[in-house]
Amino acid sequence: MKSGDKVLINTIDKKLTGIYMPNSTKEKIFIKLDTGYNVGILKKHIKSTKVIKAFKEKKKNLPKHTHKKGKKTITILHTGGTVASKVDYETGGVKAHFTPEDLVEMVPELEKIANIKTELVSEMMSEDMMFTDYQKILKAIKKHSKSDGIILTQGTDTLGYTAAALAFAVEETNIPILIVGSQRSSDRGSSDAAMNLICATEYITKSGFTGVAICMHDSTSDDKCAISPATKTRKMHTSRRDAFRTINDTPIALIDYKTKNIQQIKAISKGKALKIKDKFETSVGILKTHPNMDPKLFTFYTKNFKAIVIEGTGLGHGPTNLGKDNLKNYKILKDYIKKGGIVAITSQCLYGRVHPHVYTNLRRLADIGCIFCEDMLPETAFIKLSWLLGSYPKQAKKLLTKNLKGEINTRLNTDYL
Repeated sequence: MKSGDKVLINTIDKKLTGIYMPNSTKEKIFIKLDTGYNVGILKKHIKSTKVIKAFKEKKKNLPKHTHKKGKKTITILHTGGTVASKVDYETGGVKAHFTPEDLVEMVPELEKIANIKTELVSEMMSEDMMFTDYQKILKAIKKHSKSDGIILTQGTDTLGYTAAALAFAVEETNIPILIVGSQRSSDRGSSDAAMNLICATEYITKSGFTGVAICMHDSTSDDKCAISPATKTRKMHTSRRDAFRTINDTPIALIDYKTKNIQQIKAISKGKALKIKDKFETSVGILKTHPNMDPKLFTFYTKNFKAIVIEGTGLGHGPTNLGKDNLKNYKILKDYIKKGGIVAITSQCLYGRVHPHVYTNLRRLADIGCIFCEDMLPETAFIKLSWLLGSYPKQAKKLLTKNLKGEINTRLNTDYL
């Protein structure tokens, strides 16, 4: 049996007919009944199966997407995720659509706004991304740098990491590069995929923005999308459509989905010709502190990584002050830094900043060479440190606390906090 086949299932107590569905379990099979409902059947209860009619995929003759004069051209780079996928109700499977024709069929509004080009860079779950995948994306950005703008689609789980990586690696650009994801799949009535893509396209064609940013829902309603800074934005909810929030900063702009009006919150500066530095050091780790930390954790990180980002508590505290094990943690870090290791301090609090001089315990960490990363997000510090060690290894320590791409604010704006 294959997905889409019409099948007869003879179980120990009844006969069922329906469309065979794809599934990831070994114990059950799923079929879509004629009523439209899906039903799961334990394999141990099945006496026999029979294919009544094999599925034959119908070829769709989609109209060719043609480029029109007078419209800007946007290249959409795909890396996977739900934003370019939809359920095929004939087979029950989820299909990804990556050609301009496929995308325009899903979101016809795009064709009215701009000429659309597409390229499939990779097809993967975002949690599986490696630094080598960032390099593939950067190569595709370079290839399509003559476009008026680029949209990158990917899964939302590590979208913030990708945004930070592109923000640092794309040192200069004279076009906008917006990263777009979707919290809800496009087969659901509450999907945010189309709106996020439409708002990103509108912003690229109208704003004059250059640089790297994120475009996602600003609220749970279909009213506005936020253009958020690449190095100050974090996924803060597992499923809400407004999961991405700007931390310790303001959005760059808001797009009204109904009127298409743009509220530009931050000033736009003119960009320069594309310049990319795409080297990342893989030997960087993130260590989250917590009560009762075993020194073996600090030993493992200091033995296996060239640099460590510590997610401390509060203003950047770590378990390094009182008690035999905690004092051992302190000595491990001191010896590690003495031998050339880099320790960056961030906060689990996310909002606010770390500071090396408020408490004695913080001064002790600063005195042995720990680098306090101001109001930088832990994920951004991880990406920045990896990129600096790969692209500017000799200047990495000095540049870590220098604001390169909006990752550090000397003064926090509380308007959107």
